Amino acid sequence: MQLLRRFQAMLAGIYDLPAGEDVSRYLLTDRARLPAALHGSPAEEQLLVAEEPDGLSLGLFLAPELLERLARQDPHAGLEGGNLADCWTALEGVSHFTYLGFHAQHDRPVSLYELELQAEVDKFVCSLWLLAEQQPTRSPAGLHELLFARSHVDVARAGELAPMYRRASGWAARYCGRLAGRARTAARSLPPAALGELRRFYRLTNGGKLRWIARHA
Repeated sequence: MQLLRRFQAMLAGIYDLPAGEDVSRYLLTDRARLPAALHGSPAEEQLLVAEEPDGLSLGLFLAPELLERLARQDPHAGLEGGNLADCWTALEGVSHFTYLGFHAQHDRPVSLYELELQAEVDKFVCSLWLLAEQQPTRSPAGLHELLFARSHVDVARAGELAPMYRRASGWAARYCGRLAGRARTAARSLPPAALGELRRFYRLTNGGKLRWIARHA
């Protein structure tokens, strides 16, 4: 699907990533094909991972109604209030898929917490990129508030993982607050030094990310 490929290409460009598997080839839209435990789940995005003797088996579920809404209001054509939440849901799935694939290429394990932390950063950075092209006068501070102050974890869906999601969002908010401050001085396109820092951050381990944020953000 073109929308997902464009998100994947955006992440690859921002983070200078090698070519990976085409996310659209792993897309699932039929909830009946998911594991039985997920059939009744209201979640519109779910990354499925299974370890096999010769590697990982992946699938990215995105609800068909989510994709239909995004087809009507494509965030690449215009990111605004009506499609922002849907954009973030799809971006989160592509972020998980891309990050897991990158680390699998380097034979490095990835925790759920690490996936969630990086996905929150990716949602902010990709939205910043889109808005820089579409709405160059919009403040990155407003975007930061929308993603981190006005968005809340759905406890009914997250269940016992809700505290983990909140912690990941809190650390990502600190890191992205630093990025937003630097973007203000460069028409919201990050200067080369900040982009290089962002790429190094992507490649850190989970512990390395938290230590970096604690020292610098």
